[in-house]
Amino acid sequence: MRKEYDFSKSKRNPYVKALKKQITIRIDEPTVEYFQSLATQIGLPYQSLINLYLKDCAEHQRTLRMDWTS
Repeated sequence: MRKEYDFSKSKRNPYVKALKKQITIRIDEPTVEYFQSLATQIGLPYQSLINLYLKDCAEHQRTLRMDWTS
């Protein structure tokens, strides 16, 4: 390994906008289990599956409709 490296000709990461931000989120256990089960069937990590689902909701500007009447 060199003692010093020359970064004068380096380039910025072109994928910097595609990087993900780590957050803490509380999700109830049955929901996590659902996504884990679905992710196993598809062959993806469950966190990636949740991210894809949320990304789809954001891209299509889906809104949650809740009816609190019983």
